[in-house]
Amino acid sequence: MDFPQLHGWSMTYREAAALQKELARRLEIASHLPERITAVAGVDVSYKKHGDQFFAAVVVLSFPDFHVIEEISARSRVTFPYIPGLLSFRELPVLLEAFRRLQTIPDVILVDGQGIAHPRGLGIASHLGLWLDLPTIGCAKSRLCGEYETPGARKGERTPLFLEGKQVGAVLTTRDGVKPLFISPGHKVDCPVATELALKCALRYRMPEPTRLAHRLSNDLRREDQLRS
Repeated sequence: MDFPQLHGWSMTYREAAALQKELARRLEIASHLPERITAVAGVDVSYKKHGDQFFAAVVVLSFPDFHVIEEISARSRVTFPYIPGLLSFRELPVLLEAFRRLQTIPDVILVDGQGIAHPRGLGIASHLGLWLDLPTIGCAKSRLCGEYETPGARKGERTPLFLEGKQVGAVLTTRDGVKPLFISPGHKVDCPVATELALKCALRYRMPEPTRLAHRLSNDLRREDQLRS
């Protein structure tokens, strides 16, 4: 994939937080998905605890039958520290490196992280969407911010996620009897579309199939690297 540089990465933590606020104003929280979706991507980044080698994976699947179309990975040394709310400044550079190697342009990307359900309105899914100018959805395993009521335990049950009185996502049960996921629009989708698509991508597991396979691939890459070192 070819895409222009949105911004540089050399900045202080205060500058990064200010940039998030600026970029959040550029987000389009409305559905720009094609009438017929044929390819969905999942992304994830894996790294050893306290390690600086990051392994990014992008898996593109056909939709709605979920056959693998393409798998791409990248690795990079990361020096930006872990700071709550600034995850994308750690993980996006290596993810973007993987996307530059990707041949298939997906209709929508599911990200293991937050979209607009973020204190400054720009989680990693939203940040990625702006870089690629593609629809993105945040599918996080835990809450970063906001208030909600716990949904029922049956697959498909959901409750709204609110931040400062505004709905920023949904808390969605993706499989009977498991903890829900926190779904939020990233870019070029809205809350209803993001939630329904995440549910359609949830097959037999808690995680949607695209992010589940990307998670597995990134972890495999990390383990293989550890065995070699």
